[in-house]
Amino acid sequence: MKQINIGGSGLQGSEIVLGCMRISEMGESALEKHIRTALECGVNHFDHADIYGGGESERLFGKVLKNAPQLREKMVLQSKCGIRPGRYDFSKEHILESVDGILSRLGVEYLDLLLLHRPDALMEPEEVAEAFDSLEASGKVRKFGVSNFNARQLELLQAALKQKLVVNQLQFGVMHTGMINHALCANTKFPGSEDRDGEILDYCRLKGITIQAWSPFQYGFFEGVFLDNGKFPELNAALKELSGKYQATPTALAAAWILRHPAKMQVIAGTTNPQRLQEICTACEISLSREDWYKIYLSAGNRLP
Repeated sequence: MKQINIGGSGLQGSEIVLGCMRISEMGESALEKHIRTALECGVNHFDHADIYGGGESERLFGKVLKNAPQLREKMVLQSKCGIRPGRYDFSKEHILESVDGILSRLGVEYLDLLLLHRPDALMEPEEVAEAFDSLEASGKVRKFGVSNFNARQLELLQAALKQKLVVNQLQFGVMHTGMINHALCANTKFPGSEDRDGEILDYCRLKGITIQAWSPFQYGFFEGVFLDNGKFPELNAALKELSGKYQATPTALAAAWILRHPAKMQVIAGTTNPQRLQEICTACEISLSREDWYKIYLSAGNRLP
């Protein structure tokens, strides 16, 4: 599997990232098998957050690492913090406490990446900078990033930091194309021409920030997946037709559609099924033509001016 130089930092992460939001529902032996399957497929990057499973996802992952500590050095481990019940919290105290909790649950000495999970309206960039400086100096975190930030929020935070923000985790996929719709519909009043993200896609490309696409197979917020869903007949028909051409499943094609974008994104696969993970990983071997990329885009209900 291809690897990406994440944010130009020298940290090499796989194109497919295993998302760990739902692993708290797995048994320990099943999770170990899942992790080993990921590594065998070339997936070395694992995405956590302190709120996943109320912390149980990290705790269970940590049990696997305790029983097989040799796996840690094969991994890029990242986690996120900043979401608390009823509020967001980027205070220095909360960030530092969160990282200590994450490391304890995972049973590791450091994170390769720490992401701030969702923008905090009360964020004080200088306070975040103090937390990042402390975490870097102590060796607890090596690289930093954010999740769900727009361009100006990134700019504001980066201005206070010594460390470069190397990742922005954003929802993107065949049914979540807002980041490209407004650019394709520039200078029009067509649906989708509104910029809701502060030109975040182009901004990240200009600044060398790696975008990680979360929930790539979902439609809506968390309504479900669009694959084999009767609500999206044209899209599924297009994916099925192209399956024969590329000798790939619709799932793999949906992931390949994201990877085809020149921004060199990573795809976060949140599956807990090892076979489905293997299927998703085959996307890395597919290079969609421009014609087929646009065919999928249009079949999802988008339009060109």
